[in-house]
Amino acid sequence: MAESMQGLNRTCRCAEISPEMEGSDITLMGWVSKSRNKGGIIFVDLRDRSGIMQIIFEEEHCGSEAFEKASKLRAEFVAAVTGTLIKRAGEVNENLKTGAFELKAKSIRILSESETPPFPIEADSKTKEELRLKYRYLDLRRPDIQEKIILRSKITASVRSFLTSEGFLEIETPILCKSTPEGARDYLVPSRIHPGEFYALPQSPQIFKQLLMCSGYDRYFQIAKCFRDEDLRADRQPEFTQIDMELSFVNEDDVMDVNERLLKKVCKDAIGLDVQLPLPRMTWQEAMDRFGSDKPDTRFGMELKDVSETVKGCGFGVFTSALENGGSVRGINVKGQAAMPRKKIDALVETAKEFGAKGLAYLCVNEDGTYKSSFAKFFDEAGLESLVKAMDGEKGDLLLFAADKNKVVWDVLGNLRLSIAHSLDMIDESKFNFLWVTDFPLLEWSDTEGRFTAMHHPFTMPNEDDWQYIDSDPARVRARAYDIVLNGTELGGGSVRIHMNDVQEKMFEALGFTKEQANEQFGFLLTAFKYGVPPHAGLAYGLDRLVMLLTGADSIREVMAFPKVKDASCLMTECPSPVDEKQLLELGIRTESAPAQEGSDEK
Repeated sequence: MAESMQGLNRTCRCAEISPEMEGSDITLMGWVSKSRNKGGIIFVDLRDRSGIMQIIFEEEHCGSEAFEKASKLRAEFVAAVTGTLIKRAGEVNENLKTGAFELKAKSIRILSESETPPFPIEADSKTKEELRLKYRYLDLRRPDIQEKIILRSKITASVRSFLTSEGFLEIETPILCKSTPEGARDYLVPSRIHPGEFYALPQSPQIFKQLLMCSGYDRYFQIAKCFRDEDLRADRQPEFTQIDMELSFVNEDDVMDVNERLLKKVCKDAIGLDVQLPLPRMTWQEAMDRFGSDKPDTRFGMELKDVSETVKGCGFGVFTSALENGGSVRGINVKGQAAMPRKKIDALVETAKEFGAKGLAYLCVNEDGTYKSSFAKFFDEAGLESLVKAMDGEKGDLLLFAADKNKVVWDVLGNLRLSIAHSLDMIDESKFNFLWVTDFPLLEWSDTEGRFTAMHHPFTMPNEDDWQYIDSDPARVRARAYDIVLNGTELGGGSVRIHMNDVQEKMFEALGFTKEQANEQFGFLLTAFKYGVPPHAGLAYGLDRLVMLLTGADSIREVMAFPKVKDASCLMTECPSPVDEKQLLELGIRTESAPAQEGSDEK
């Protein structure tokens, strides 16, 4: 039967004992990790968030009542134990922080009993994630998960400390906002008081932080909860946390400087990593040309090579037609893999098709100097030698080529490069390669919408030198935007913002907004810009992604206390779920069943 802890106070956490406590009586409280009854002696591992302490129950020392209670202990019982801290009688356990000590029990209270857990509470669990997330409160007891959640708190505290010392003010912005058409889909919240009208949950505090700059607050930050109704993946969730900031009277270099120093402090505080400053920078165009990605992983080579000039005029129709249609021919050199079995090469072709390629051309440079290729018959010996030279090819190399529009070629080879690097274990996982990517295109064409859309958002300042092309060649205009990348993952993005009314209005026009539409969606911002707005810029990090990368986790689900799964549901609370009909009536909402899918038996 569970007992009260009345009159009992915990001395410290299990792994927070010190050598000075040796010989003293202390009280520890926690969960039973293991219990081993050896007859006249019972060994119990007591666990809390700090670690584990071994406790010894000897009947002649603790008394028959306490010994009998100890004999009933099972995994995940909650207990309070008072005893004397002594040095271990046996061999020191180097795997535990408390491995040199043990607690010789005098008394015990069982504060709570536990049923047998559905899976073992242990580090590096092999239990399926679905089961662990259903019982997330148990999963969160696992030491490796607790380490990540604790480190997340430490990172957040480090961010707050640094930004406060740099003169930033922490200001909260609304959660119930106005829906905007740009970006990902909004989560909508119906209004009871205003029937038929909706709030949106914020995708970011973007507009509000710009208004704070208009209000003269100079330097703002917030650990902000944000929401996006989009498909999930390993580093994406429907609700996530941003480290959000905005600064007035600054340019790109100012923002990058303060954030480089922030990252240096956070990495040192969190994992003892010394980040060397300044961080390298790379333009968007260079990143795409060299790595096929605007978030390149620079921990390994295998960079893209543009061989369009080399293959111009060859007889291979796949290459020539791509060039005639304004595309390019590019390749990657997989060093030392010329002997790769045809079955594996065919698998690479299928991977390339998944990212939009019609196919994948290959050329093996054999050790004897001969070639094996899917297109060699279209080249003479000199042509093949020139192509190999352009690819920095050597005997034993496997050369892979994609030919299409630039965007397709970049997507195909950029993703193929990552896939091959992982499969061949080419990546040094101990490296932390930070990189700024700058000079993004301001706009990108959307075939779906039949218009240009903002690559970042509609409030990004264009490059002044390119603004002259906004009407004649919008795709040519670069943005004063910058992303911070770590090991091939975008940590955060930011830009210098538009602070001039005429430029903002022209930007909306380029995005296909009429003046009426722009005013309907962003009228309050445009009105604010009439009353003196300072030049300003900002940046926002994904806190979840940062913690994921610094802890070496495979998914942001590991560093969030209560994450959703890939269909945006919570297995533990079983949400989303139906609500009471009365609530829907109050909101003026009627629900309909989802339409039957083609081929199903539903009518």
